[in-house]
Amino acid sequence: MRTPQPTGERGSLKWLQRAVNLSPQHLQPTRLPQITWLSPLADDDFAEYRDSAFLHRLELDHLENELNAFWPKRGPQWDALGLTNQGPVIVEAKAHVQEFLSPPSQAGRASLEKIQRAFEMVQSDLKISSPSDWARTFYQYANRLAHLWWLRDNGVDASLLFVSFIHDTDMKGPKDSETWEALFSAANHALGLTNCPALMKHVYHVTPDIRAL
Repeated sequence: MRTPQPTGERGSLKWLQRAVNLSPQHLQPTRLPQITWLSPLADDDFAEYRDSAFLHRLELDHLENELNAFWPKRGPQWDALGLTNQGPVIVEAKAHVQEFLSPPSQAGRASLEKIQRAFEMVQSDLKISSPSDWARTFYQYANRLAHLWWLRDNGVDASLLFVSFIHDTDMKGPKDSETWEALFSAANHALGLTNCPALMKHVYHVTPDIRAL
């Protein structure tokens, strides 16, 4: 699904659109090769992508059947997509803490069972013994990580980038990167990911200051 977005007027929608289109250097992790941004682009209606459309945008159409087997329809809608000379970059962006504290999955019974099976596959492969139900605790964060795992399990050298803006006083967002670091650390602990380098070494973080955008 391709979902055109309005021009962002506040929050992470505004700042991510602005950064991708005007100041992409603020989104570039030092440990990743140069990212070429594929969304959200001004000349593409600032569209965001999910399901088979995000695969198409990344030229991974051959994995559509595998994605359908792994995750139900209406999966993650990626805030941004990019490519490096290594592989794709999938992106989740936040401007304030409440965005990160997502509610449990709202999926129906059949879809929830599929999601739980997907999480079990990830946990089993990574030898994670999680003290928390991933479908209830930090669910959005968990499903983004699960999709990173799925891409890599299918031979795609993918990276997951979290863009956590600071100084968005309009949204009462954090004023320093340490707040975001503590939040991600807590989530990793809750999900059993504290000692999981096989997956987490492919997760990147940037904390752009909106005052520079």
